Amino acid sequence: MALSRGLSDISLSKLAGMARLPICCVLPPRLLQFLALRGTDPQRKRAIFLLDLMQSMRLTRAARARRRVRRLRRISAALGMVTKNRTIYDAKNEFRLPGEIVIREGDGPTGDREADEAYDFLGATWDLYHEQYGRNSLDDRGMTLRATVHFGAEYDNAFWDGSRMVFGDGDNELFEPFTRSIDVVAHELTHGVIEHDAGLIYFGQAGALNESIADVFGSLVKQYRNNETAAAADWLIGEGLFVPGAVNGVALRSLKDPGSAYNDPVLGDDDQPSHMSDYKRTLSDNGGVHTNSGIPNHAFYLAATAIGGYAWERAGLIWYEALRDRALRPTSGFLRFARLTVLAAARLYGPASMERDAVRSAWNDVGIAV
Repeated sequence: MALSRGLSDISLSKLAGMARLPICCVLPPRLLQFLALRGTDPQRKRAIFLLDLMQSMRLTRAARARRRVRRLRRISAALGMVTKNRTIYDAKNEFRLPGEIVIREGDGPTGDREADEAYDFLGATWDLYHEQYGRNSLDDRGMTLRATVHFGAEYDNAFWDGSRMVFGDGDNELFEPFTRSIDVVAHELTHGVIEHDAGLIYFGQAGALNESIADVFGSLVKQYRNNETAAAADWLIGEGLFVPGAVNGVALRSLKDPGSAYNDPVLGDDDQPSHMSDYKRTLSDNGGVHTNSGIPNHAFYLAATAIGGYAWERAGLIWYEALRDRALRPTSGFLRFARLTVLAAARLYGPASMERDAVRSAWNDVGIAV
């Protein structure tokens, strides 16, 4: 059974639909492909099944997209006041959505660790966006934050499907439950912010930028929750997801040192570049969206540590303003976004400010001249 399909097997219209209405997963398909090739027989079968499942879910999302958008607009209008509103569902280890409601806003802990983690980390993400950037939920109109836990049996992934977060429990051989990592939760929810603000397509540089912005704010939510400065932060995405001792690695990605997060005989190696000279030109993974995101990731790390202090305060605000800039198009690449961050820094802190210079230098250091 083939592990992936080439672009020659996919019509341009289908490709465009997949890029605009993606299922945004935290695990790169490349990692699951390595597992399908190198894992034990049960691991291989599970990985192949999961790769096929995600393709099926992408097509399902495209089919229901218009109906969902109309529904969310009605919900957002009804919840116009600025208030946190979370609902957690339990799929009971079946491949069904949304599942049974187990927590509503204001409920106490359930004793189900995964449900309680999802509730807490959705709240932490809402807190950063509201308290630091004045945002009213993912759509800035008060939409309810929804998540489903215990999705599928031994499901190795977490994803944003356009209306909710979905978490698998992992296989307990290589992966822990995907609610373990606050930055993974915040990463996936940020895909919702990106979808509502910039609508970056999930292909090529625009897709890699989509992944990078999700990583940036995923890391910022963790730093905000832990009250960490840029210098003290670990800058890892997915730290805590690997079963201890089972994988040679510390996380899925590193903004500080792209390409260093893992190097495992079964899962392969972290192939993220940190400079445009190593940009990967590929047709897999929607044009390398999980790989090439290492370049803008590293630019943010360089800018945030050069500016210093709490990264969400100045560096994060600059990135947030650039994300919301109307000049950012769905197909925009690294260069346009880099220019918008420099402009945002100058607008916020002055054209001769240290912040503007730090942002400009950071992009130059990763090979993007602005």
